[in-house]
Amino acid sequence: MGAVYPSGQLVRAAARNRVSCVPRRTLTSTTVCRANNDAGNTTPPPGEKKKKKSSLLSSVKNWVLGDKPKAARTPSAPKREEAGLGANSIFADDVKATSGPTPSRKKEQIQQRDSEQADVPLEQRDKKRLQLALNPNPPSSTSKMVNREIKKGGRISRKVQIARTERESLSKSHWFKTSVKKLGPLARQISGKSLDEAILQMRFSKKKAAQDVLGHLEHAKNVAMVRAGMGLSATEESDKKPTTVTLKSGERKEITDPTNIYIQQAWVNRGPYGFGMDHRARGQINRLRPPATGITVVLKEEKTLIREWQEREADALRKRTAKLWTQLPDRKISAQNQWYSW
Repeated sequence: MGAVYPSGQLVRAAARNRVSCVPRRTLTSTTVCRANNDAGNTTPPPGEKKKKKSSLLSSVKNWVLGDKPKAARTPSAPKREEAGLGANSIFADDVKATSGPTPSRKKEQIQQRDSEQADVPLEQRDKKRLQLALNPNPPSSTSKMVNREIKKGGRISRKVQIARTERESLSKSHWFKTSVKKLGPLARQISGKSLDEAILQMRFSKKKAAQDVLGHLEHAKNVAMVRAGMGLSATEESDKKPTTVTLKSGERKEITDPTNIYIQQAWVNRGPYGFGMDHRARGQINRLRPPATGITVVLKEEKTLIREWQEREADALRKRTAKLWTQLPDRKISAQNQWYSW
């Protein structure tokens, strides 16, 4: 009766007749399938893939012959190149894009390139590349200076020689809240004096701007000593006898230490004008322009005074010698004519 009815009617017929429905599986396959189903229900640990369910034939074969799990194969790492990146690296594209040699072969390529260049004779080399190596910047004024020294036989100019043998320091101050008319006399007062004497005069000066000049002179002294090495007297020079020189103004000065610092030049610089308001009667306001002024000093050592004095003495001696009368040498008279030459 159960074979006549369809699947749905078969179940209802079996329920009415109370006949147990036997599954279409044998005892041999049922045990293995249940074991596989139980094993398949287990959740695999993270990082491992879930095994596929075995078929009916494979389950019977494993139950009869015995299930021997395959040995886990260790995944082999991708082959890496020497001094390079792996095939699965995220920087592989960047390495392929570059056209430079790899580090392992770079040394060999450099040696090969050097050997090829060494074999090329000098006549066949590129003259433009040689010119760049000999003179990197031809249009610049440096080449003119080099040519000038070559024409002079390697002799340097007097200005360069003085700069190499004598120390100098230029110091420019910040802007003072004063005018050129008030700061100019102070600059003329300290010009030509030794630095210590100028500091002493500004210390006891009654001028209001003298305190600003005093601070700048102390700063300039420190800068000259630290950066230019000025004012550091040597023992050998200090043991020498004092030298008396005559200044350009006619004043005599005795120099005991040629490394003492003095102010060779001092001038005033006009700065920007400020802004102010002058309130007057009836609500009127006048505009004020407070000036700003700075001072610049050039510091040198007193050995420069000795050199300048020696140059002035030699120039004066040359001028005096040129004015002296000297007797003409005795020589035969020739080219005589009885008629006048005019």
